[in-house]
Amino acid sequence: MLLETDGLVIREKPVGENDRLVTILTRHDGVMRAFARHAKRFKDKKNPGTGLLCYSRFVIFRGRENNQINEAQVQEVFFGLRGEIEALSLAQYFCELAEVVAPEGTESEEALRLLLNALYFLSRKARPRLLLKAVTEMRLLALSGYMPDLVGCRRCGTYESPHMAFLPRSGQICCETCFHTPEEGKEPAVWLTPGAMMGLRHTIYAEFQKLFAFTLPPEEQKQLAKAAEQYMFQVMQRSFDTLQFYHTVAGEEG
Repeated sequence: MLLETDGLVIREKPVGENDRLVTILTRHDGVMRAFARHAKRFKDKKNPGTGLLCYSRFVIFRGRENNQINEAQVQEVFFGLRGEIEALSLAQYFCELAEVVAPEGTESEEALRLLLNALYFLSRKARPRLLLKAVTEMRLLALSGYMPDLVGCRRCGTYESPHMAFLPRSGQICCETCFHTPEEGKEPAVWLTPGAMMGLRHTIYAEFQKLFAFTLPPEEQKQLAKAAEQYMFQVMQRSFDTLQFYHTVAGEEG
């Protein structure tokens, strides 16, 4: 059975001297793994389109035991990521996270669209990296069924507070007043200013066309990034090597 699909290569593994095993985030079939025979040969037509972070149009033969890529036509390679280790490491983290949370064999158009846009802005330095990271983490988790409740304080329902506590363990928020009552205050919290709280809500509730169209001052970017990463840790119950490497090259605390 032949499948024609576009997709983003989110992992590439060499097999032998000439072949590649690639993991692709496809538009309609989720995460798919396929062999690309002879793709490591420079002259092979599949070589450019099966590399990591390549967005390509694929023709894939789906077999009983494995899939094989017959054709791979490059659509976008995100050249701006190739020469800067910090941007490249963040892009690789996005791919690793997507590989874990995106489903196999089901519709993944929104997840693919999210990654393509994040890589586009990242490669062109068109958005702050902390914002891109927070948006990608939160939206990927929400698309995968891990939707936090950010509408109002979980006790009194208030929408705004001078400082709002985001509770990564439960995916809820709590106003400053309620957090300091005896019943609350036991769950680890990330404190957010109104601007950072607005940004966190935006990552979840904004229409896709407006998802990347916001900005925050540097300090609030850090608050948002911390909230998103802590939520990811709580949901996934693990870290990622690519994330740790990104923090190392970016000079940030993980």
